[in-house]
Amino acid sequence: MSSKLDKLITDFLQDLEVAKGRTERTIRNYDFYLRRFSGWLKSSNITTPEKISLDAVRLFRLWLNRFKDPKTKESLQKNTQNYHLIAIRSFLKYLAKRDISSLAPEKVELARLQMRHVGFLEGSDLYNLLDAPLKSKNPKIIQFRDKAILELFFSTGMRVSELASLKKDLNIKKTEFSIRGKGGKIRVAFLSNQARYWIQEYRKLRKDKNLFLFIGHDKAAEARNNSTAEEKDFIGLTPRSLERIVKKYAQLVGINQSVTPHTMRHSFATDLLMNGADIRSVQSILGHSSITTTQIYTHITNQQLRDVHKAFHNKRKPLSKKNK
Repeated sequence: MSSKLDKLITDFLQDLEVAKGRTERTIRNYDFYLRRFSGWLKSSNITTPEKISLDAVRLFRLWLNRFKDPKTKESLQKNTQNYHLIAIRSFLKYLAKRDISSLAPEKVELARLQMRHVGFLEGSDLYNLLDAPLKSKNPKIIQFRDKAILELFFSTGMRVSELASLKKDLNIKKTEFSIRGKGGKIRVAFLSNQARYWIQEYRKLRKDKNLFLFIGHDKAAEARNNSTAEEKDFIGLTPRSLERIVKKYAQLVGINQSVTPHTMRHSFATDLLMNGADIRSVQSILGHSSITTTQIYTHITNQQLRDVHKAFHNKRKPLSKKNK
């Protein structure tokens, strides 16, 4: 039997969908985090919102910190623990707006996270990766597809899920287009000449009916792509497939570090900052809702500037007493 709290969580999730326009993925994640919280509260005989206390949240945080996955035996990462708290805080804000008595949302504080390590590519590693598809033994259509994918990642800094959702009718006559990112937020992405060229070359080789921009080209995929399926039945490359493509070419050219689509996004952001872009512009281009998220890149660029400063000033000879 569902409790009053469960009913309010359902109402909140519906509000996220209808009033806030959040994505299906966001709603699914919030549902998981809040149902886990609700289940834990029930084990403590808390089934109504007015009984949610700061102490209850503190004990739930302790439970999250000690939780181990039954299959992998791994603990929850700190950022995953914070995602639970963000969902709880949003739910409490929803209750407060509807004058439903509960814990004040501002009392739920997030855990402090260590500065995240950001992997990125530069110089020859980056250019070797971008050129790798054309040097592979794949059929031309796959060479051109993968080249377009890599150029698009580096040109736009898109998230892998955003790139996977692009459609074949993307207008590349213009140098910019709109992306629907996290939380359904719209932002502008900019295409480099290289990205535009290789998308065009790839599309010239496409004879299928599939509506997605990037698709599979094995025999099974080709049969689907040319079927008389309805629009909803067509599928493009999945985020996981795109991750495998990036990883494959990184290994092919001998890059030692782990390379993912997010590495390309990091490389894009770092390249912008190193070439003089201000952090607010980079925040907007990446689609970060908080400037704090973007500031992880300044840690890299500041280190680069320190290295340049050190290299220059260490070459200078100290002034002699005669010159003073």
